[in-house]
Amino acid sequence: MINTKMKPAEFIALSACTMMLTALGIDIMLPVFGELRRHFALQPQSTATAQVISFFFMGQIAQIIFGPLSDRFGRLAILRIGFPLYIIGGIAAAFAPNLVLMCAARFVAGMGASAVFMTTIAGVRDRFAGDKMARTMSLILTIFLSTPVFAPFLGLAILSVASWKMVFLTPSLFAVIVCVWSLRLEESLPRGERSSLHLASLLKSVREVLGNRTFIRYTGITTILFTALSCYVSSSEHIVGEIYGRPEAFPWIFGGMGLLMSFCTLMNSHLSSKYGARRTIKGLLLLYFIIAVFLLLLVLITRDPPDMLLFFVVIAMLMAINLAVEPNSSALAMEPMGKIAGMASAVYGTIFFFIGSSLGSVISHLLIKGVFPLILSYFVIGLIAVLLVFNDRRPVRKQPT
Repeated sequence: MINTKMKPAEFIALSACTMMLTALGIDIMLPVFGELRRHFALQPQSTATAQVISFFFMGQIAQIIFGPLSDRFGRLAILRIGFPLYIIGGIAAAFAPNLVLMCAARFVAGMGASAVFMTTIAGVRDRFAGDKMARTMSLILTIFLSTPVFAPFLGLAILSVASWKMVFLTPSLFAVIVCVWSLRLEESLPRGERSSLHLASLLKSVREVLGNRTFIRYTGITTILFTALSCYVSSSEHIVGEIYGRPEAFPWIFGGMGLLMSFCTLMNSHLSSKYGARRTIKGLLLLYFIIAVFLLLLVLITRDPPDMLLFFVVIAMLMAINLAVEPNSSALAMEPMGKIAGMASAVYGTIFFFIGSSLGSVISHLLIKGVFPLILSYFVIGLIAVLLVFNDRRPVRKQPT
């Protein structure tokens, strides 16, 4: 999805901004959940507002439709569909008369984000492969991950001069700008390499994707890690404001974690370049599991919830490793996909977004007065991820010197 008129730096920046729409559609509104609970007459301790995040994530299931369409009609055609869905869904959510309709609108916005997200990944895969794709994705995600740093503060700043509705409208306004910028892109999938939409051809592509053990292994790793990420993101405001009773600290905690995530993702770009994606992901996931074990022992020995400062320091490390792993797992899952990258990206995104967010939503609803369900899930997720990645016994390619 890059052309002769667009230099690599601009392509990376634009790709980061298109992916940023997903993060901005979540992070900017987390500080206004208290206002939402009051607006919809919910109890202060209610976790219902987490559905606003969960339904946005669940909208990613549309990737299973957009993927084959992008393989047939090209990446740009689907990108052009995604922007209007995102913008219209965002506007509808801001003016929804009740939480049910708001969640429905958020689902539509999530569908739009899914089209933009999957075409961005497929576009990168069209141009890069393997460790080079992992490095490129790390650079894109480093810019993309600046969103959790500033978005909560931006949400609070807007809330200080306008209503929560304006906070909800801001991602749609940003999407209009990115949509205009994306007009500079040219198609990355040549017509001669496009797939047909015949049922037999689609089923063959799906079988080819799901039959690839490497794809399933690394998609599974991304899915369980996204369960942890989506659960924390949707519950973070409730954990800080209600469980720990420090709502004023939320933007600082969330922004600080975003800064650490950006640093670790940038560090992953260097590690992947030096050691390769597979060696790097093994080291990161082993570290993730060790930290998760420490956190579980901490809450078992002390109390639930544990000390606030120690808890968020450890969670920040887990979330940073989580985001650093994703470029590697994405690259390793997509590497063998070739010309069916659109279908593979759709299946990949659908599985990890929809299943991960659904499981994360279940865990979020258990976080009423303590954080033990979250901590236990991190331990289980770390264990499964380590088993999956260390069971990959394919020969590791040597890195070029």
